[in-house]
Amino acid sequence: MVDVAQRAGVSLSTVSHVLNDTRRVNPETRQRVEDAVAALGYRRNSVARTLAGGSSHTIGLAISGLTNPYFGPLLHAIERRVSAADHVLVLGDTHDEPEMEVRVIESLLERRVDGLIVAPSAGFLPTAERIAATGTPLVLIDRSMDLDCDQVIPENTESVRRLASHLIEHGHRRIAAVVGLPGLDSSADREKGFRAALAAHGIPVDERLVVGGESNSETSALRVAELMKDPDPPTALVTLNNAMTIGALRAVKDAGRSIPGDVAVAAYDDFEWSDLFEPGLTAMAQDVARMGREAVDLLMSRIGGSTEPHERRVIETTFHRRTSCGCPPTP
Repeated sequence: MVDVAQRAGVSLSTVSHVLNDTRRVNPETRQRVEDAVAALGYRRNSVARTLAGGSSHTIGLAISGLTNPYFGPLLHAIERRVSAADHVLVLGDTHDEPEMEVRVIESLLERRVDGLIVAPSAGFLPTAERIAATGTPLVLIDRSMDLDCDQVIPENTESVRRLASHLIEHGHRRIAAVVGLPGLDSSADREKGFRAALAAHGIPVDERLVVGGESNSETSALRVAELMKDPDPPTALVTLNNAMTIGALRAVKDAGRSIPGDVAVAAYDDFEWSDLFEPGLTAMAQDVARMGREAVDLLMSRIGGSTEPHERRVIETTFHRRTSCGCPPTP
């Protein structure tokens, strides 16, 4: 900056005002500074700015399963909103493993991010305490936990209750549920919706049909394959996230069963291509773009100094009826 000031024939403070746009500068003077910057190839040192000003203008995002189709639109929405707020997004994949989650978040904190958006693992609580100790603003997204921080999550219980009820209305009584990671409020809430649907129709829950898919496709495929080998297999499946849906569909196919002829399927989470194959997947779609935008807005408010009570925003889902449940094609 000293070199720029000398070349432009201005003070160091004038260079700072031009670069940071913190005060009106005479257009001719501003042009001399910009010409000097271009001639010298000057670039601002973001690390030094962070140390001097306390803001890195970066947001950390820690999520799992970046190959999951669900996270593409979510990541896109978050990045666009972060960029609009004049910040840069720094991304880490936690792989849904508490140890990796700690490493990712510690790395983000070392980079002095201004705030964090996290889709937490089941072992997130100790890490949350570490984040709180640093004073770094935190927003949870997609998955809720019993924490005093801002959270943006989809509606879970009623959504799954509606999915299961839809299968019951098709006459199914042996309905299996592939549930997500234990230790997460969102997994528990979705399972609660499944059980509520059966109870409302007077159907006892067969605990052997409530299987843990661990929120990933591999485990889900194993559990559903076991169900397909049962002498009295389920006639319908409710899968409670899209990674588990992929595993379940693979297992049904490998077992030589047809959908919906042998096994009806209804899924929580939709795919962009759900209506492009046969049968089309009946699913409950999350508004992931809205979730991403609102998470960033809450975080930027905290970074800006908001002391309002923490919010838990629940974003409504949308039911997409297709043919995997046994419904006829929509005209």
